[in-house]
Amino acid sequence: MATGRTHRPATRSRGIPEATVARLPLYLRALTALSERSVPTVSSEELAAAAGVNSAKLRKDFSYLGSYGTRGVGYDVEYLVYQISRELGLTQDWPVVIVGIGNLGAALANYGGFASRGFRVAALIDADPAMTGKPVAGIAVQHTDELEQIITGNGVSIGVIATPAGAAQQVCDRLVAAGVTSILNFAPTVLSVPDGVDVRKVDLSIELQILAFHEQRKAGEETGAADEAASAQSVAQETPGAAAAAPAPLAPHRAAPGAGSDNGRQDNGRQGPDGDVPAVMPA
Repeated sequence: MATGRTHRPATRSRGIPEATVARLPLYLRALTALSERSVPTVSSEELAAAAGVNSAKLRKDFSYLGSYGTRGVGYDVEYLVYQISRELGLTQDWPVVIVGIGNLGAALANYGGFASRGFRVAALIDADPAMTGKPVAGIAVQHTDELEQIITGNGVSIGVIATPAGAAQQVCDRLVAAGVTSILNFAPTVLSVPDGVDVRKVDLSIELQILAFHEQRKAGEETGAADEAASAQSVAQETPGAAAAAPAPLAPHRAAPGAGSDNGRQDNGRQGPDGDVPAVMPA
């Protein structure tokens, strides 16, 4: 069986944009759900809705794979699953090591989605001697002193860092020196890596902070709307009947010198030649 060391995904050589690559797992997840329900075909609109993108973007992404679907029929679900899996390199075995077997590392080790998506947890590594030999998810934890030997012996090219922030860079350097070329970093720190090494960062606290920002903004908008409504209601209560008591605006007119209002009566609204209402109507 091929390992990650000898086979690399073909996406870069085929010129698939990084933004498209980032969406391929979303399509694959939606397609896998359809496959499990024995759905044979899917339209671009249905698949785009399931993946959370617009259909035009989906069709553009699939064009990079050479898949255009069939008019009136849609896309073949099983074939798309194969196409995307092949492009992502999931049709082969990818041995992975997880370094840092605390609560998060242990949870990752127990995650069942790795095996079903082409990833095999080859080793669990931790610096705590008390953890050495302890089984987690059916795998005995090994000490970090053996890290380089484990990487070489298993042909590992993907490493997962779940250590505290202070230890992450040192672990990263050792992984890279041992031959790891792709790192998934869960430590709350930015890693420095040489060219040719890919790093994907997952920071749950940052994601929660972004959600907190949006929640605060929504709360502020709701508060502002409520304040405006309360202010308008207060003004209306303080000036009851104000609108009804306001005098109607009078039409502008020019009064003739010394002219009265014809014993208090209003004019009949006829206009003079210049468009003004004369103060005194002609006999």
